[in-house]
Amino acid sequence: MKIFNNFKISKKFKRSSLAVGNFDGVHKGHQKVFKYAKSKKSKFGILTFSPLPVMFFNKKIKNYRLASEDEKFRLLKKFGVDFVVNIKFNKTFSKITAENFIKNIIYKKINPKNVFVSNNFKFGNKRAGNVKLLKKFENKYDYRLFKINPYKYKKKIVSSTRIRKFLQSGNIKLANKLLSRTWLIDGIVIKGKKIGRKLGYRTCNINIKNYVLPKSGIYAVRVMIENTKMYQGVAYLGSRPTFSGKEIFLEINIFGIKKNLYRKKLRVYFVKFIRIDKKFQSSLALVKQMNKDVILAKKGLKGNILI
Repeated sequence: MKIFNNFKISKKFKRSSLAVGNFDGVHKGHQKVFKYAKSKKSKFGILTFSPLPVMFFNKKIKNYRLASEDEKFRLLKKFGVDFVVNIKFNKTFSKITAENFIKNIIYKKINPKNVFVSNNFKFGNKRAGNVKLLKKFENKYDYRLFKINPYKYKKKIVSSTRIRKFLQSGNIKLANKLLSRTWLIDGIVIKGKKIGRKLGYRTCNINIKNYVLPKSGIYAVRVMIENTKMYQGVAYLGSRPTFSGKEIFLEINIFGIKKNLYRKKLRVYFVKFIRIDKKFQSSLALVKQMNKDVILAKKGLKGNILI
């Protein structure tokens, strides 16, 4: 898969099938679009944006993404995308009118044969462009538009917003089902306060960055270290209320690992929600609960996961 960070795309990718959107999470709804696009038997590409426009326009939104950019590209490759045009979304780009987006970017820069969008796709300055406008200019700018009806689960549309809500409510099982994979947070191990070690549980701390925050609490997880071997573990996401903490962070106890993993890259797969975060009256009470959490996590980690 070839990634372009500008519009200077190779000639061999002209007259391709092109899907346009954010594709955060690359969930089952996105996968339905990909399936239709790939059925056209031409090269298949994605036009997408970084940062996500909603995060650009609202700087207060910090924790939002379902997948990091690297993970998004990995998933796009997995689903057979041939090329990605990943455009920096900035103030200049946001001011492009909807018609100029079609004329100067889709037609002049990428020149696709087929364009695939979801029903509710909006684009251009003030989100003035929609499917109706794309249809209007179909013949003038030499492409064929395909509007893909949304993928539904139990009669409700599957969307990135819906999956974020499932994660935030602790419904990791349903979030994973709609993603068709096990949701993860990846990151580099950073130095912590070593509270876990003092309590008898060596843990790795990871910066959550701009990932959406799932429900605070304890999770059964699988952990891949440096993209090599997979381990089982238990993770805590929260602010450590027992120790009067305020900042939310992620720490993982990896079963069977005692060595220092500082600065190593981890991929933490959230398999099962165990319990909500709570404040304990003492460190001893917390340790007793942690011992129970480990037993429950191990029970919840039977079987394979989808990555």
